[in-house]
Amino acid sequence: MAATIKDIARVADVSTATVSRVINNLGGYNEETEKKVIAVAKELGYRKNENARSLVQKSTNTIGVIMPDVATSFYGDIIRGIEDTSYTHGYSVILTHAGSHGSRIQDCLKLMGERRVDGLIIVSIELQEVAIDAMSSLGIPFILLSTKTDREDVPYLKVDDLRAAYTAVKYLIEHGHMKIGMAGANPKDPISGAPRIDGYTQALRDQGFKVDLNLIKPGDFSFESGKQAMQEFLEDEADITAVFCASDEAALGIISTCFEHGIRVPEELSVVGYDNSKVSRMSIPPLTTVAQPLFEMGREGCRKLIDAIQHRIQIESEVIPHELVVRKSVKSLNAK
Repeated sequence: MAATIKDIARVADVSTATVSRVINNLGGYNEETEKKVIAVAKELGYRKNENARSLVQKSTNTIGVIMPDVATSFYGDIIRGIEDTSYTHGYSVILTHAGSHGSRIQDCLKLMGERRVDGLIIVSIELQEVAIDAMSSLGIPFILLSTKTDREDVPYLKVDDLRAAYTAVKYLIEHGHMKIGMAGANPKDPISGAPRIDGYTQALRDQGFKVDLNLIKPGDFSFESGKQAMQEFLEDEADITAVFCASDEAALGIISTCFEHGIRVPEELSVVGYDNSKVSRMSIPPLTTVAQPLFEMGREGCRKLIDAIQHRIQIESEVIPHELVVRKSVKSLNAK
């Protein structure tokens, strides 16, 4: 059986990403590492699969984008940013969906290799080691947007979800809310869901409040999960005055159920969302929300990728700033 990048990485005691960068001359490693990887590759009889990069190292001027199989304004804003930069620099975009929770990621990576894309962007998918190895073996630059891994050799661009959620909940507390529910986040999602829940609980504790786990209603960031959460709050007879939602769509689900039950927002219940997507401005009332600069994230992530493609430089990870966009969905309970 022919030697693989994974074999070289194991013998050389480096990551598969490092082996890929050395073999494809992408930079981002020292001379000692380069010599070791090349020596091991020769020893194992490794032969490079030229199709993984391109048949004759010619650019196809295409960028591959892999995202979950969901249609929300969140992904639309990121894609618009990617396309804005890619087209400006003469690149076209190949977009494919990896299914719920990235279940088809391996098939997508295989497709991107066959299409010989020059670089790859992964949007909001939790990657397992096998997928990272497959991505590295393509021998092309890549970057993650709105997601990350524990590996330092996998570059990403995202908001600090814990701090952003903390900001939102602290804002509610500063406006007199002492009984605050949370809706729409998946606690098993280590990328976005769990950090946003952690931000919620940390803000409460830091302000001297006890955390009532019954006021955390898990979900999948969707409109439906927001509706379900509000229904559960009503059935529990929770005496909350505000809800922090893990997405704008979940917040709209909360507001929708409130409307069905004659509960006025923000007069009787304040609501804060997360994302600052288009729907937050369409909401009635307009939604106060945590702004992830989604368009800018797509644009900057694509710019970093194109720089790596054209100049063979290593992409640096970056945490991008968030802000709270204040609109009309929060009532102050502070005495005037």
